[in-house]
Amino acid sequence: MRLESFKKPVDLVVATICVVVMTSLVVCVVWQVFSRWVLNAPSTFTDEIARFSMIWVGLLGAAYTVGAQRHLAIDLAVAHLTGVKKRICTIYTNLCVLAFAASAMIWGGIHLATRVMQSGQVSPAMQVPMAYVYAVLPLAGIIMCYYSLLFILDAIVHINQPDDDVHEEQA
Repeated sequence: MRLESFKKPVDLVVATICVVVMTSLVVCVVWQVFSRWVLNAPSTFTDEIARFSMIWVGLLGAAYTVGAQRHLAIDLAVAHLTGVKKRICTIYTNLCVLAFAASAMIWGGIHLATRVMQSGQVSPAMQVPMAYVYAVLPLAGIIMCYYSLLFILDAIVHINQPDDDVHEEQA
């Protein structure tokens, strides 16, 4: 199984969304500073856009980090292991990430977004339904679950292979 063929398209989409959202965050903050200090007329909506962009880029960035296996728990636990022990640790760690993402982020995020949508809560300046802002929780959770499942499957498929053989096959 070629892990990269399933992982790369998702990486590209998530990274592109992160770059676009981060760019909008920077543009909003620069405009806010410019309008406040140069024009003496602070923009009312850029603060909200910047805040919501920060939420989205933070959660999608966390999902991207899980996909890169650069999450602190994943890196710390597996760094010094080799062979079967490394694969078992990878499986266990990704099962923990999968359980958290599925329960807290997907289930909890859907529950939160649904309740907020039903309440009709909107943002103060732009009047955007807050459920749209919270929708990133289940989205990031789904991406994290996808990555975790890929890594679990890959570790199971290569459970008895030496580390060198796995790296050569994925290259």
